[in-house]
Amino acid sequence: MLIERTMHPAWLSNAYLVADEPGGAAVFVDSGAPLEALLQVVERERLTPTHLLITHGHGDHVAGNDELARRFGLEITNGRVESGGLTVAVLPTPGHSDDGVAFVVNEIVCFTGDTLFKDSVGGGDFAQVRASVMDVLMALPPETRVLPGHTDETTIGRELEHNPFVRVWSGAQPEGTERCRVGGEEATLIAWSPDYDGKGKAWIRFRDGRDAIVGGSRVERG
Repeated sequence: MLIERTMHPAWLSNAYLVADEPGGAAVFVDSGAPLEALLQVVERERLTPTHLLITHGHGDHVAGNDELARRFGLEITNGRVESGGLTVAVLPTPGHSDDGVAFVVNEIVCFTGDTLFKDSVGGGDFAQVRASVMDVLMALPPETRVLPGHTDETTIGRELEHNPFVRVWSGAQPEGTERCRVGGEEATLIAWSPDYDGKGKAWIRFRDGRDAIVGGSRVERG
């Protein structure tokens, strides 16, 4: 299987091209990154793109949809796909967005959109994000490659061992106790990650018991 990636220099969002073999069928996954390098691979490897798979509908993941649809007449979908030697299963992963899904291709690689990143998770509805990560994605084999919606590749096994959110959710690491403030409210910092952009991502708990996942810039520490 051939997998190529490009990344938007500002958004840090990824677009992917997946093919079964040179001269074979291919699918795109998300389109919110410069596409020219992927188009060059299509031409060089004589690929036939058939589908554009969308992990969720946010602008930094769908910006190139119209261009790809015009160029190749692709079917744009978030559903199950079979294309040549590619079998794409769909895992609903709401939380960051209501329409969020992950795509598992040939049972060996998972495109997680903005639900799971290297060392972090997506913001959104806390309970849904937790369920999508722990009940759905962490149930995949540990050797599964994870290709997220932003920046670097990882694996399910690595995130089980190193992702701060996953470690606390799984009981491998205790909840943090550091006091902080978020939006003027007192809270406790339960877990902290550098996040994919280096600006930080936090799981915080307000005094009334509400849990939330927020950007690090919103957290007043110390």
